[in-house]
Amino acid sequence: MTKGQIRKAISGFYYVEQEGELIQCRGRGVFRNRGISPLVGDFVSYVREGDNDATITEIDERKNELVRPPISNIDQAFLVFSLVEPDFSPHLLDRFLTVIESYRIEPVICVTKKDIASDNAIEDSEAALNYYRGIGYDVIETYIEDPQLYSVLEPFLKGKTTVLAGQSGVGKSTLLNTLIPDLALKTGEISDALGRGKHTTRHVELMEVAGGLVADTPGFSSLEFTHIEKEELRDYFIDMNRIAPDCKFRGCLHTKEPGCAVKAKVDSGEILASRYKNYVQFLQEITDRKPRY
Repeated sequence: MTKGQIRKAISGFYYVEQEGELIQCRGRGVFRNRGISPLVGDFVSYVREGDNDATITEIDERKNELVRPPISNIDQAFLVFSLVEPDFSPHLLDRFLTVIESYRIEPVICVTKKDIASDNAIEDSEAALNYYRGIGYDVIETYIEDPQLYSVLEPFLKGKTTVLAGQSGVGKSTLLNTLIPDLALKTGEISDALGRGKHTTRHVELMEVAGGLVADTPGFSSLEFTHIEKEELRDYFIDMNRIAPDCKFRGCLHTKEPGCAVKAKVDSGEILASRYKNYVQFLQEITDRKPRY
């Protein structure tokens, strides 16, 4: 058996990289029987059955995995958000951050389309972006013709496996086109009627970029919290989690409990009020979820 990493998955075929060569593989039937599916990013063992045909026989243990997009063994996530077309949404950003934090993946906030944003749009987003910087997140602001784009992104990408995630139309494919000019990914146009982008990326693929691996993934506009329990949610809001030990009651959910240090910081303006509002909404969403059996 030979070991390699799945770099691409299309229509039931898995393309495994081994010493610079991509081997077309199928998964063993036993994986389906066990309810297991190989994912892009998996390190696997395979047996060759021809010059460019093989069967995956084993999947190594994963350090993490995402369901949507389906990918494993990720070091960091570039959460790509545009300032306009579609408009910047702190609410959606907090949803992404919550899910990414829950998988113990390092988030990097990447804001696009600054070159076509109005002064008002830039000003409206700046307070929120400064807050995220202040609590410890890296925030990169880009535009497509930025001559420094590659040099800005390279230190973040080198030696890491990075997933690009965000709404359709925010510029993920355009960003990759800039990093890899020969890639020529089809970029989507924004639907004026719907105010959101068309899906242009149809599969997940890891590509070598700036000394690391970057995944372009199908765009999507919402994330569910089906794997998160309400007692866990507070851990994934890093600004609140740091203050939680000062709450009067252990296990404080930061809603109605007396002596809540988090609510005090919200009242004083040290925790962004809109972010706390998102936390409360997400908590209610999880509370209202039907029990899993």
